[in-house]
Amino acid sequence: MGIFKAYDVRGIYPKEINKELAYKIGRAFVQFLKVKQVVVGRDCRLGGEELYDGLTKGITDEGADVINIGFCSSPSMYFAVNFLNAPSGIMITASHNPKEYNGFKFTKEKAIPLSGDTGIKNIENLVKENKFGEPKEKGKITDKDISSDYVAFLKKFIKNWKKIAVVIDSANGMAGPFVSELIKDTPLEVTKLFFEPDGNFPNHDPNPLKGESLVKLREKMKEVKAELGVAFDGDADRVFFITDEEEIVPADFITCLIAEEYLRDNPGETVLYDLRSSWITKETIEENKGKPSMSRVGHAFIKGQMRKENGIFAGELSGHFYFRDAFYTDSGILAFIMIMNQIYHENKKLSELIKPLKKYFASGEINSEVTYKEVKMKELAQIYKDGKVSWLDGVRVDFDDWWFNVRPSNTEPLLRLNLEAKSKELMEEKRDEILKVIRG
Repeated sequence: MGIFKAYDVRGIYPKEINKELAYKIGRAFVQFLKVKQVVVGRDCRLGGEELYDGLTKGITDEGADVINIGFCSSPSMYFAVNFLNAPSGIMITASHNPKEYNGFKFTKEKAIPLSGDTGIKNIENLVKENKFGEPKEKGKITDKDISSDYVAFLKKFIKNWKKIAVVIDSANGMAGPFVSELIKDTPLEVTKLFFEPDGNFPNHDPNPLKGESLVKLREKMKEVKAELGVAFDGDADRVFFITDEEEIVPADFITCLIAEEYLRDNPGETVLYDLRSSWITKETIEENKGKPSMSRVGHAFIKGQMRKENGIFAGELSGHFYFRDAFYTDSGILAFIMIMNQIYHENKKLSELIKPLKKYFASGEINSEVTYKEVKMKELAQIYKDGKVSWLDGVRVDFDDWWFNVRPSNTEPLLRLNLEAKSKELMEEKRDEILKVIRG
């Protein structure tokens, strides 16, 4: 079943994911985790209600109770699992995928995620076996609205923000209702774009990584002369920023700024960053008296490593930012709060804050179709064995004036290249050199 991914279940509704499958997943989840209670939330995607009905019938038929928190974002579901001290949670969402998709994210207690290796495979096998038997003692469903508790939790992190013009694009996803409440008593002059949740995503894809998703945000920023643009994805676990100079800020620069914000009052703390991040990330953490720690790509890996190392914060190039303060989970809204705090503390525009970070030249992520992924990675390690070779996630090799990482896609026959160098010329030369090997 191709819908069971490394970090979640995702597929086209109702062709691949439907009420019947949701029922089986509900039963399998309870059977595997042996829990008596499951927090269930859903975003605004089409088919969410039908999947909720199937899923919760499966959960209750298997003997567990459901706490229904209704419409929510993924981060607010993680919050609910912790706030309600529940042993597990399921979020009905397909995150930033196009509108045809829906799916499920799973957590254990404390919102610790299930991944392919820690439960999703087991759930898939139980669904395939389909030996659930007649329901014995059924669980019950209780409705619980945690949205005001969640907003109160987020408000605790707001410092003395200054009055600046901000355009926020919620992509007709789940950030809108929470952000509306959050900004009520702040001096921000906010222009809201697409704050109404709508599973048709009528204005653009709920994926801010796609350039075309940011067109309307940029137009509106020009129109209102905004100093800052903020773009959330469908389930509000990712966020991207645009400066007053209309530049999309790379997520590793945002990691640097939030690291500075945290380390100002917490020197000596560990900050994690994924291995595709710029050298400037490690340097910034060290300059601010933090301990840098490199991690694999993917939320289950980063959250696991954060817990192990008691990291205060982590950032990923895909726009996921993780907070110990938020139970080691990712939150787009909390990242937005931290950037606003940093703008207040430094009394500078975002464009000024990122200027000193522009030290190196990055290739961006380049995908190549490759059948024998392992063979190619070993070949690269052999060719570049004079550098410092690491197999943390795919192959990474560091030299004095450039580095590269080539890692396999979890779901497709692709190798992904990220490369950075001290000059643009060297970056382009090495990028072409490595692509020749990968595609040769």
